[in-house]
Amino acid sequence: MDSTRTGWVEVICGCMFSGKTEELIRRLRRAQIARQQVQVFKPLIDTRYGIERVRSHNGLDIEAIPVPHARAILEHLHPGTTVVGIDEAQFFDWEIADVVQELAERGIRVIVAGLDMDFRGEPFGPMPLLMAQAEQVDKLHAICVVCGAPATRTQRLINGRPARYDDPVILVGGSETYEARCRRCHVVPRE
Repeated sequence: MDSTRTGWVEVICGCMFSGKTEELIRRLRRAQIARQQVQVFKPLIDTRYGIERVRSHNGLDIEAIPVPHARAILEHLHPGTTVVGIDEAQFFDWEIADVVQELAERGIRVIVAGLDMDFRGEPFGPMPLLMAQAEQVDKLHAICVVCGAPATRTQRLINGRPARYDDPVILVGGSETYEARCRRCHVVPRE
């Protein structure tokens, strides 16, 4: 533990297409400009834009280390790292919360991005715990593709129709299977 540095945790959350990864990359690039040692991690399950990149929907990207589980972040951590970025945190196991806390206790600034709710509109994996433990939480909004209101929900579509409540929670995809929706326009059939 470095007693000269104070670590902390920032969480960037929201629905899909709200700019979470874009904001994560912006903060990480600013840290790099300030000559801070930055490492970025992502879950191995996220292969949408290449295995060793984190990329936003608008095309910004940054190099990342894919890891199979949260504890592997500690195994890949370089001694001089002062800032850690973690994208798609909702896909990690629950141990991600302990890993993030350990990093912060070591004096590292940890910036976590992820979906706060799944397609059903329910809390997604470890994100609520990460949000509760963070020093800073920023909830971003997209624009509802149906009515144009601020969107806080992620609508999953299967063959153009809303996914059913009992469909699997984890299904990695992009604009072809997900849309940003407001509370009123978000539909999840239960039968």
